[in-house]
Amino acid sequence: MSGKTKYKGPIAWMANNHVAANLVMAIILIGGIFGIIKSKQEVFPEFSLDVISVQVPYPGASPTDVEQGIILALEEAVRGLDGVKKVTSTSVEGMGTASVEILQGEDPETVLADVKNAVDRITSFPEEAERPLVKLLAPKARVISLILSGNEDLSELHKMAEMVRKDLLDHKEITQVEVDGIPPLEISIEISKETLDKYKITLNQVAASIRAASVDLPAGSVKTSAGEVLVRVSDRKINAEEFSDIILRSELGGSKIRLGDIADIKDTFAETDQESFYNEKRAVRVTAYRVGNETPKQVADVVKKYEAQELKHKLPKDIETATWQDDSELLSGRIKLLNTNAFYGGILVIFILAMFLRLRLALWVSLGIPISFMGAFFLMPVMGASINMITLFALIVTLGMVVDDAIVIGENIYHKMQEGLPKIDAAIQGTQEMAVPVVFSILTTMVAFAPMLFVPGVMGKIFYLIPVVVILVLVFSLFEAFFILPSHLANHTGDDFINKKRGPISKIQKIVSDGLDTFINGPYKSALSKILKFRQVAFAVSIVILLVSVGLIAGGFLPFKFFPSLEGDLVMVTATMPFGTPIDDTKKVSDELERAAHAAIKKNGGNKI
Repeated sequence: MSGKTKYKGPIAWMANNHVAANLVMAIILIGGIFGIIKSKQEVFPEFSLDVISVQVPYPGASPTDVEQGIILALEEAVRGLDGVKKVTSTSVEGMGTASVEILQGEDPETVLADVKNAVDRITSFPEEAERPLVKLLAPKARVISLILSGNEDLSELHKMAEMVRKDLLDHKEITQVEVDGIPPLEISIEISKETLDKYKITLNQVAASIRAASVDLPAGSVKTSAGEVLVRVSDRKINAEEFSDIILRSELGGSKIRLGDIADIKDTFAETDQESFYNEKRAVRVTAYRVGNETPKQVADVVKKYEAQELKHKLPKDIETATWQDDSELLSGRIKLLNTNAFYGGILVIFILAMFLRLRLALWVSLGIPISFMGAFFLMPVMGASINMITLFALIVTLGMVVDDAIVIGENIYHKMQEGLPKIDAAIQGTQEMAVPVVFSILTTMVAFAPMLFVPGVMGKIFYLIPVVVILVLVFSLFEAFFILPSHLANHTGDDFINKKRGPISKIQKIVSDGLDTFINGPYKSALSKILKFRQVAFAVSIVILLVSVGLIAGGFLPFKFFPSLEGDLVMVTATMPFGTPIDDTKKVSDELERAAHAAIKKNGGNKI
């Protein structure tokens, strides 16, 4: 009796309709390709930290003064707000910072608004304290940094860095670029007492003129016949040249006294003790970030190409350039690792199965790897998952389990064919017999990963992606084993699939198969018989092993680490000096650390720090 009338159900229908099976396979593969194209690529997944940062600058104040004047008032104002879980504060010279952790399940924007209102109501801040900065923390997707170093003045390096920033922003592949490694910008206006006395002008008058001439304020609206027009006064000065044109006083004869006539005005930097060096030369850093659908590789390639082909011709010869902290290499390395593992994993699957079954069966079974992965890529954008270090790790984890169900079903189908059943009947019957155990084996694996879906906090937002990807891969692996593999084995294997003529491969298969049969009917069967005979003892031994394992962990004999300690490619050295230490002493410590670093690099064959 043919398989078309003897068996019922979706498995039998797909096995009998190989065109439908091939069409479904094609849809999964094509959908996976579109999923890869549509999915965002990022080094680490984007997520909110659920932390609000409150920063209050207090220039010239010691950490103790910051704590008394800023931190205590901040903590008192925000600690009792709804949605606030914990407040952590830090006092440093000239700055007070409070980190407000949001309770799980609360709306971050609502809590942010409450915190802003609470901070604005504080009236006890010192007069010298500047306006508080309140923001919801969100990690930026840094990709690569470009360093400019040389013996030029810091202002010249800053101009070059701004030029580089504008050039990079002109590329459509890059949206966000920032300049780091420079102190805060400021405009210095210096007027001598003799000059003030000469023109009979006071500092208060100068300050009032500057405030009045440099404004950027909304001025309401004007209703016209064409509609309502918003009015805004936008006349903020941004550089020394614009400040020089500010009129301080007009004389009766028509002459005017401008700020630039009596003051020394310079675009400069805030007087801080922070400096950045690269290879012992003053340096600034231009950092490119990934935004939206931009990929880390695209951003990094543009920066590298710009440095190699354009930048060298725009800078003085004594200015050195170098790329730094290219995070796109992490993602590229993980993708390469996945491809390598998938390739060698497929080869091993084919080789092992070919030793026991048939090479053609091994090839059809190994096809489950790309189908399962493409199915996962197909639905990853729908599930809100991107291609990043975490999802690629999950795909690597599934490589070892993705074809287990196909191997079990394929072997049972092969066994049915050996018993003499027609290929279509063997495919249907072999698959249906294994349906229940295979489904439960896949479900138990899914259940093992499912608890990671409910991990709270920031870590939960990262770990959430692992079970999502694993479950998607396993679902498509199960689908492929039930509805695609049987059709392939029933309709795309020749008549000599079982009774193939003897050859070198068949001889090797016989040797391996005979060896396995000897092991199964010998040591394994004997050990299994004894375990079944004394099953109470076997159960007791397993319980003892479990208790010993738990005891080793609880007793500290087996160290526990949430993340393993892995070797990195970046060494950082931090030296903390007591408050009030002269900057010269700090520089001496820094120079000593540099000498030690150079010695260590030279000892290990390097030539740069």
